Amino acid sequence: MVEISIIVPAYNERENIPDLLAETYRMMGDSKLKCELILVDDGSTDETYKEACRLKKKYRFLKILRHKRNFGKTEAILTGLDASKGKLIILLDADLQYSPSCIPTLVAHLKTGFDMVTGWKTGKYEKRFTSSVYNFLSRKLFSIPIHDQNSIKVLKREVLEDIPLRKDWHRYIVALAYDRGYKISEVKVKLHPRKYGTPKYSRAGRIIVGVLDLLSVKFQISFSKKPLLLFGTMGGSLLLIGFILGVVAIILRVFYHHGFRPVLYLIILLILAGLSLFAIGFIVEAIAALGERLTHFERRVKNI
Repeated sequence: MVEISIIVPAYNERENIPDLLAETYRMMGDSKLKCELILVDDGSTDETYKEACRLKKKYRFLKILRHKRNFGKTEAILTGLDASKGKLIILLDADLQYSPSCIPTLVAHLKTGFDMVTGWKTGKYEKRFTSSVYNFLSRKLFSIPIHDQNSIKVLKREVLEDIPLRKDWHRYIVALAYDRGYKISEVKVKLHPRKYGTPKYSRAGRIIVGVLDLLSVKFQISFSKKPLLLFGTMGGSLLLIGFILGVVAIILRVFYHHGFRPVLYLIILLILAGLSLFAIGFIVEAIAALGERLTHFERRVKNI
């Protein structure tokens, strides 16, 4: 019976596949963990899929899935989840920068009372500064109790099934799970240099996408549940500015006999915009309430 499903998204990782499977096989033998490894070829243009199929005869624990084109890591994870059988899910990269040998340690720590355990990478690596800034911002925005979001992870199956995942949101699995109330912890793991192939993201592109997704997830967690907090804050700010300008305009008119028609138009615009934002906030609050009821209904259906 399979206890653990190791989901490995792979895009142009042909050279790394033999070592990945060999190390996983040794880990399973040493730890006695009952695992399956689900390799999701995410539209590779090299012979990743062919190499995996060749090794399938040697490694019975291997399951191979294939996307017709490159959909991204998040979609590959979801594809692997649909095909998995384990109660625990491991999210592992195919580039072997995280060794399968650290899986037993992560699993043992999770079984002490956590829903997810993520690796805290140690050692020298090229993107330390970028990673540090990204994780610092994540901790401040989401208040997560770990140092590293983008590392190997072990989590209970229901965690991954419960959180919303959109394109490229695999980077925020920890934040999304923590927002749902799951218990999160971390274990230090060694980051190894990549042996074969090249990174799949350019540094500039990764930073830009990461920052935009960071803000998107923050909105999803904070403001989509309390939209009036966002619209009310903006509307209140505009009303306050309009009120202050109105007071200034009255003082100038009464005491200094000066009137500025453009200022009057600006005051009217600010007040109307503020009231409109408040109205939008109340409408979106009602929509959010319906969404929460739908989510509650879906959970009840799953439990039947």
